[in-house]
Amino acid sequence: MPIALVTGANRGLGFATARALARHGMCVLLGGRDPIRTEAAAAELRTEGLQVGALPLDVTDPDSVAAAAAHATDRHGRLDVLVNNAGVLPEATDTRDHAFADAAMFRRTYETNVFGTVAVTDAFLPLLHRSVMGRIVNVSSTMGSLQDQCDPKSPYYGMILPAYQSSKAALNAVTVALAKKLAGTPITVTSVCPGWVQTDLAPGNRERAPLTPDEAARIVVTAATLAADAPSGTFIDSAGVVAW
Repeated sequence: MPIALVTGANRGLGFATARALARHGMCVLLGGRDPIRTEAAAAELRTEGLQVGALPLDVTDPDSVAAAAAHATDRHGRLDVLVNNAGVLPEATDTRDHAFADAAMFRRTYETNVFGTVAVTDAFLPLLHRSVMGRIVNVSSTMGSLQDQCDPKSPYYGMILPAYQSSKAALNAVTVALAKKLAGTPITVTSVCPGWVQTDLAPGNRERAPLTPDEAARIVVTAATLAADAPSGTFIDSAGVVAW
């Protein structure tokens, strides 16, 4: 049975992705920084007959990341799918007046969206190398597309969230670099945009966003189950390739 890890999996898109991967026949580890909530989420999925487990994991805490990787090594010995889903958007609730942006906001955003993803990926790569066909999925956003940010015709053109948008652009760059690093191995790396999802990432999302978490999780599962001959280092959404 394939082993998958989803970070930020106790709610929203991460929870829906964990459920979808488990329904796809995988044993899924739900990573979450709150052990109680993460275990509760795993317990809910187990009532559905799914093979899941809770894994305490704060992507911003090096000790937590190391402990999670050690636990997965001892318990499972390998990892077939890593979904770097954990992300934050603190700008969405920042009402302070900035000339441009708050440096502390950048640090907070990058700690989870970029540095956390890098730390988790680095810690779990040895386990992914033990897989016959590893998959790394970085949950990004079209709001990180430089082309869309520069295109007046894009619906994302008028959005000015510099910390979040640049963090996702940086995450996409990590995807490209990692794909190059892993060239010649069975591991494929993909950035995905799940779309505008009904989650708590930003106020109003649950009321205005068109996609349910279950609907948005489909593209994540697609990237997590790519065929052996699929290209690595791509950026996709439900409609196809997204411009960098």
